[in-house]
Amino acid sequence: MTEISRRGMLQAAGLLTVGAMTGCASSRSSGNEQALFSVTPTTIPIVGRTDRFPVRRIYCIGRNYAAHAREMGSDPTREPPFFFQKPSDAIQFVPPGQTVDHPYPTLTKNYHYEIELVAALHKGGKDIPVETALQHVFGYAVGLDMTRRDLQAAMKKEEKPWEIGKSFDKSAPIGPLHPAASIGNFTEGKIWLKVNGQVKQSSDLKNMIWSVAEQISNLSRAFELMPGDIIYSGTPENVGPVVRGDVMEGYIERLPSISLKVV
Repeated sequence: MTEISRRGMLQAAGLLTVGAMTGCASSRSSGNEQALFSVTPTTIPIVGRTDRFPVRRIYCIGRNYAAHAREMGSDPTREPPFFFQKPSDAIQFVPPGQTVDHPYPTLTKNYHYEIELVAALHKGGKDIPVETALQHVFGYAVGLDMTRRDLQAAMKKEEKPWEIGKSFDKSAPIGPLHPAASIGNFTEGKIWLKVNGQVKQSSDLKNMIWSVAEQISNLSRAFELMPGDIIYSGTPENVGPVVRGDVMEGYIERLPSISLKVV
């Protein structure tokens, strides 16, 4: 076969491939097809409203309180912000005034709590300035970033991704969303977590290294943020383990507390 013939065959194959891809794309966008199966969307109740907030992505910032950064072996004065993600179905909704069962996960023997303020976005964007970042926030909630600490530590030691330590079923308990339009934004306020009535974590939101506005701005440089994204904004020091039977209570000033029993 001559070089010209080969070239012609390759060009023809390429055109067929493009045509096939174009056909697939147009058929997908025609609206005539149905999904193979349905996936239940993740939503969070909104205080004072009947509609619910749909969750697109869950972003979490690591080591955002100086004392917690130090207890995790990091130097907060030299570290830029970094983020990881959880799947949207990691959400476990916790109604205020109730103690819900929270399952102790598989594979771990060192299961840790981390109390956090959660910000939910109703506007997206890229390269969002810090000065306008809070305009993207729809509301706030109390959340827990639950962590299989032994698995996370093992992955860190082996220089592997530590998703298995953070991104598992029901690893993101959360209370209802309170619209910023009615409750305002959060730059300071008490944040604490109790286990069996004993205070374990206690700090103030003003001790965050990177504010919510700065987190949004930094995230928007790496990702195009979208409505439905939520951000777990970091935990204070004194994270620690829970076992089956323990009751965790998380609180942030101006928001109702959430309560979970580890089962």
